[in-house]
Amino acid sequence: MFSTLFFSQKKETMLNLSPQRVNVQEHFPIHSLDKLETPRNARRLSLWLSLALLGFILILFLPWQQNVSGTGTLTALDPQDRPQEVQNVIAGRIERWYVQEGDLVQRGDTILVLSEIKDEYFDPDLPQRLREQVQGKTDAINGYQQKMQALDNTIGALQNGLRLSLQKARNKVLQSRAKVAADSVDFLNEQQQFDIAKLRFARFEEGHREGLFSLTDLETRKLTLQSGQTKVVAARNKLEVSRQELINSRIELASIEAEYEKEIAKTQSDRSSAVSARADGEVELSKLRNKAASVDVRRGNYVLRAPQTGYVVRAAKAGIGETIKEGESVTTLQPASPRRAVELYVSATDLPLIEIGKLVRVRFDGWPALQFSGWPQMSVGTFGGTVRIIDRVANTEGEYRILVSPDGNPNEQWPEALRLGSGVYGWVMLNNVQIWYEIWRRINAFPPDLQRSPGSVGGKEGEK
Repeated sequence: MFSTLFFSQKKETMLNLSPQRVNVQEHFPIHSLDKLETPRNARRLSLWLSLALLGFILILFLPWQQNVSGTGTLTALDPQDRPQEVQNVIAGRIERWYVQEGDLVQRGDTILVLSEIKDEYFDPDLPQRLREQVQGKTDAINGYQQKMQALDNTIGALQNGLRLSLQKARNKVLQSRAKVAADSVDFLNEQQQFDIAKLRFARFEEGHREGLFSLTDLETRKLTLQSGQTKVVAARNKLEVSRQELINSRIELASIEAEYEKEIAKTQSDRSSAVSARADGEVELSKLRNKAASVDVRRGNYVLRAPQTGYVVRAAKAGIGETIKEGESVTTLQPASPRRAVELYVSATDLPLIEIGKLVRVRFDGWPALQFSGWPQMSVGTFGGTVRIIDRVANTEGEYRILVSPDGNPNEQWPEALRLGSGVYGWVMLNNVQIWYEIWRRINAFPPDLQRSPGSVGGKEGEK
């Protein structure tokens, strides 16, 4: 207490302060302080601040629809409805243009006419020449066919001749065999007669020595013996001749078969050559027909026609006499009535939250819009859509493309004046949450909720 009083007096001395106090009313009464009041504007301000704070707290509990945003462009849902490059099939020189940029062409309308630049197709009568070659090759094939038929007839005749000749030779072999058998019997008969004659000659010779038979009888028997011997030799020779004839007939039988087989084989070889020549002719004929058809198709490609109904956007080639290559782009064609769709690109983090059928709100460049992404029912100038396609691979920037088509709401028809390629900003609608939760989620950089509420717009209704 003493130290406090000491330091207080010392401070007053240092600051040169008076020891008197202004708040002591009995020494210095101030009546204006009693008349002061709180200003009315301050009360109003505090009231407004309180109401604003209360309103902010209430707003924190309002519903908020989560969404995934993305940017992209307007395109066509079907690939055939997107801008396409009209390319020529053959190389040629431009002779005449029949359209201008911006023209509406129907399918099959002439865009331009080309002329030939390859020397092998310069002949104006080339199709007629090819038809003549085809006819000549067809006649050659018919000739080979007739030759094959003639050779088939020849082979048939040779086979018939072989059969008859073989039958004749077999008959001759049978005849020779029978003759050999007959000559063998004759030879044996003559041999027996000769043996008997020898016995008789021996008895007569012995009887002559004994004087029983005369010399004349002996000589007669000797002549008979010599005659029998001659007949035996003759019968042996005849048998040998018959045997040789049998051998010759057998050889002739074998030679006939070999000769006919040779002729038949030669004829079959000629027929095979004819078959091969006909096959080669058919190959050449097929090539000629192919070339003739290709020439006809090539001449039909001198006229470049519109593949479908659409607008000529821009011409890649200009002027008369300009040469173009095969498969080179000549002009760009935009189909007339494409099924429009929006392609949006979203990050890989948000992709698992998007499913086919999810509702989407889109805003097109050039159309004024006031967008409340969390309150789509309060948005103005935006249009509805549904997710139709989700790509399975990312682009070079790591983003995934989704295709959005109109949702079919007659009160939110997409503008007819939209052109493909226009910029688009879109929001894929997800779950309904409270604003305080969304603020807390964004502050913490958490992803949107994966849990679906049964009555949310982005829940079961989005899957239908």
